[in-house]
Amino acid sequence: MEWYEQARAAEEIQDWDTAIALVSARAACYSADFRAHDSHLWHMDLLVGAERFTELTELARTDVHARRRLNRSLHERGMDRALRHRAEEGDKGALYLLVRLLCETGRLPEAGRAVEDLGPEDEYAHQIVADVPAPPSGD
Repeated sequence: MEWYEQARAAEEIQDWDTAIALVSARAACYSADFRAHDSHLWHMDLLVGAERFTELTELARTDVHARRRLNRSLHERGMDRALRHRAEEGDKGALYLLVRLLCETGRLPEAGRAVEDLGPEDEYAHQIVADVPAPPSGD
Protein backbone atom coordinates (compact mmCIF):
# COMPACT_ATOMS: atom_id res chain seq x y z
CA MET A 1 0.00 0.00 0.00
CA GLU A 2 2.31 2.70 -1.23
CA TRP A 3 -0.28 5.48 -0.95
CA TYR A 4 -0.73 4.66 2.75
CA GLU A 5 2.97 5.07 3.55
CA GLN A 6 3.08 8.27 1.50
CA ALA A 7 0.07 9.64 3.36
CA ARG A 8 1.53 8.74 6.78
CA ALA A 9 4.85 10.33 5.83
CA ALA A 10 3.09 13.48 4.63
CA GLU A 11 1.05 13.62 7.84
CA GLU A 12 4.20 13.18 9.91
CA ILE A 13 5.83 16.26 8.35
CA GLN A 14 2.51 18.13 8.35
CA ASP A 15 2.27 18.26 4.56
CA TRP A 16 -1.49 18.44 4.93
CA ASP A 17 -2.32 19.02 1.27
CA THR A 18 -0.55 15.84 0.20
CA ALA A 19 -1.88 13.74 3.07
CA ILE A 20 -5.44 14.95 2.55
CA ALA A 21 -5.31 14.37 -1.20
CA LEU A 22 -4.00 10.82 -0.79
CA VAL A 23 -6.44 9.83 1.94
CA SER A 24 -9.57 11.55 0.66
CA ALA A 25 -9.19 9.81 -2.71
CA ARG A 26 -9.77 6.50 -0.92
CA ALA A 27 -12.28 7.64 1.69
CA ALA A 28 -15.95 6.67 1.78
CA CYS A 29 -18.35 7.27 4.64
CA TYR A 30 -20.19 4.15 5.81
CA SER A 31 -18.56 2.01 3.17
CA ALA A 32 -18.82 -1.77 3.33
CA ASP A 33 -15.07 -1.66 2.73
CA PHE A 34 -13.67 -0.98 6.20
CA ARG A 35 -10.50 0.49 4.69
CA ALA A 36 -12.52 3.14 2.86
CA HIS A 37 -14.44 3.94 6.03
CA ASP A 38 -11.21 4.11 8.07
CA SER A 39 -9.79 6.45 5.41
CA HIS A 40 -12.87 8.63 5.80
CA LEU A 41 -12.28 8.94 9.54
CA TRP A 42 -8.59 9.60 8.92
CA HIS A 43 -9.57 12.29 6.41
CA MET A 44 -11.61 14.05 9.14
CA ASP A 45 -8.61 13.92 11.49
CA LEU A 46 -6.34 15.33 8.78
CA LEU A 47 -8.71 18.24 8.23
CA VAL A 48 -8.46 19.04 11.94
CA GLY A 49 -4.67 18.74 11.85
CA ALA A 50 -4.61 21.14 8.92
CA GLU A 51 -7.00 23.42 10.80
CA ARG A 52 -9.35 23.41 7.83
CA PHE A 53 -12.36 24.18 9.96
CA THR A 54 -14.30 25.83 7.15
CA GLU A 55 -14.06 22.68 5.05
CA LEU A 56 -14.89 20.49 8.04
CA THR A 57 -17.86 22.69 8.89
CA GLU A 58 -19.17 22.35 5.35
CA LEU A 59 -18.83 18.57 5.47
CA ALA A 60 -20.48 18.54 8.90
CA ARG A 61 -23.74 19.69 7.33
CA THR A 62 -24.33 16.20 5.96
CA ASP A 63 -21.62 13.98 7.45
CA VAL A 64 -22.03 12.75 11.01
CA HIS A 65 -18.33 11.91 11.31
CA ALA A 66 -17.30 15.41 10.25
CA ARG A 67 -19.80 16.88 12.69
CA ARG A 68 -18.52 14.78 15.59
CA ARG A 69 -14.87 15.45 14.77
CA LEU A 70 -15.49 19.18 14.40
CA ASN A 71 -17.33 19.37 17.71
CA ARG A 72 -14.68 17.33 19.50
CA SER A 73 -11.96 19.57 18.10
CA LEU A 74 -13.79 22.71 19.19
CA HIS A 75 -14.17 21.22 22.69
CA GLU A 76 -10.48 20.25 22.85
CA ARG A 77 -9.52 23.79 21.85
CA GLY A 78 -11.86 25.36 24.42
CA MET A 79 -13.86 27.13 21.73
CA ASP A 80 -17.10 27.61 23.64
CA ARG A 81 -18.44 30.35 21.33
CA ALA A 82 -18.14 28.13 18.27
CA LEU A 83 -19.80 25.25 20.12
CA ARG A 84 -22.59 27.57 21.28
CA HIS A 85 -23.16 28.73 17.70
CA ARG A 86 -23.38 25.12 16.50
CA ALA A 87 -25.74 24.27 19.38
CA GLU A 88 -27.91 27.27 18.47
CA GLU A 89 -28.15 25.79 14.97
CA GLY A 90 -29.60 22.61 16.50
CA ASP A 91 -26.51 20.42 16.89
CA LYS A 92 -27.17 18.41 20.07
CA GLY A 93 -23.62 17.03 20.11
CA ALA A 94 -22.29 20.58 20.18
CA LEU A 95 -24.65 21.40 23.06
CA TYR A 96 -23.39 18.46 25.11
CA LEU A 97 -19.74 19.33 24.48
CA LEU A 98 -20.41 23.00 25.23
CA VAL A 99 -21.99 22.09 28.57
CA ARG A 100 -19.13 19.70 29.36
CA LEU A 101 -16.56 22.37 28.50
CA LEU A 102 -18.26 24.94 30.70
CA CYS A 103 -18.46 22.45 33.57
CA GLU A 104 -14.83 21.37 33.12
CA THR A 105 -13.66 24.98 33.27
CA GLY A 106 -15.56 25.77 36.45
CA ARG A 107 -18.37 27.73 34.80
CA LEU A 108 -21.26 25.75 36.21
CA PRO A 109 -23.74 28.66 36.29
CA GLU A 110 -22.97 29.39 32.64
CA ALA A 111 -23.42 25.70 31.81
CA GLY A 112 -26.83 25.75 33.47
CA ARG A 113 -27.83 28.84 31.50
CA ALA A 114 -26.67 27.23 28.26
CA VAL A 115 -28.89 24.23 28.95
CA GLU A 116 -31.85 26.46 29.78
CA ASP A 117 -31.27 28.60 26.66
CA LEU A 118 -30.44 25.85 24.16
CA GLY A 119 -31.99 22.64 25.48
CA PRO A 120 -34.47 23.27 28.25
CA GLU A 121 -36.24 19.95 27.56
CA ASP A 122 -33.03 17.98 26.94
CA GLU A 123 -32.68 15.55 29.84
CA TYR A 124 -29.16 14.52 28.90
CA ALA A 125 -27.90 18.11 28.88
CA HIS A 126 -29.47 18.63 32.32
CA GLN A 127 -27.85 15.41 33.54
CA ILE A 128 -24.38 16.60 32.45
CA VAL A 129 -24.76 19.63 34.72
CA ALA A 130 -26.29 17.60 37.54
CA ASP A 131 -23.37 15.14 37.48
CA VAL A 132 -20.79 17.82 38.27
CA PRO A 133 -19.55 17.20 41.81
CA ALA A 134 -20.38 19.89 44.33
CA PRO A 135 -17.39 21.99 45.35
CA PRO A 136 -15.92 21.04 48.70
CA SER A 137 -17.31 22.95 51.62
CA GLY A 138 -15.07 25.46 53.34
CA ASP A 139 -15.20 23.64 56.71
